[in-house]
Amino acid sequence: MIHEVDEVLKDLLGGGALTGSGIDVSFEAPTRDWSARRNAPVVNAYLYDIREDIARRQRGQVPVRDERDVVVKRRQPPRWFRLSYLVTAWTKTPQDEHRLLSAVLANLIPRELLTADELPGSLGALGLAIPVSVAGVQTESRSLAEIWSALGGELKPSLDLVVTAPFPAYPEYDAGPPVTEGAAVRVGGIDGDPPQSGERAHRPHQVAAARSARKARQ
Repeated sequence: MIHEVDEVLKDLLGGGALTGSGIDVSFEAPTRDWSARRNAPVVNAYLYDIREDIARRQRGQVPVRDERDVVVKRRQPPRWFRLSYLVTAWTKTPQDEHRLLSAVLANLIPRELLTADELPGSLGALGLAIPVSVAGVQTESRSLAEIWSALGGELKPSLDLVVTAPFPAYPEYDAGPPVTEGAAVRVGGIDGDPPQSGERAHRPHQVAAARSARKARQ
């Protein structure tokens, strides 16, 4: 699921004004060694935090339907996880980095929601839209200063990008076939009476008609 979110973000971060610019989108940790090796402008999206969004957790089962809208399987609801990315721009001058960040921000601001049609693989198969937030109030336990300190680098202008994505729950359970007939009542001998030669199946409307006839005779 995470690699599928990366795939969507790569197209999203490198789109808009950056389309065809040749600027790469990297998901590597922006350490000192990494920054020393780069030789071209790069937009970096470092995944620094993964945690479940407890408020979205659901109980029970979700029906899985086929092309005829018939329930064929049942499974647990997906679990939602907040994927937090540290988005930075890397060029030779701060001014160029700021221009890159502005272009990235312009790409992200209109995209508050990614529809299922835009999502690949198992993520798209769930048929759920996923929310995207950028440069909001940081709610994770780690501060940006702590993240840069752990990476061994100096504090750098960045965008905090959070994608809340569903993770498919397994296993799936086969559902029984759909009910196509009404309930049946089978009558046999009672109170010492000899059993009937064969049991008869009565449909609900037949049982109701028989009861109405008995009441009329009384």
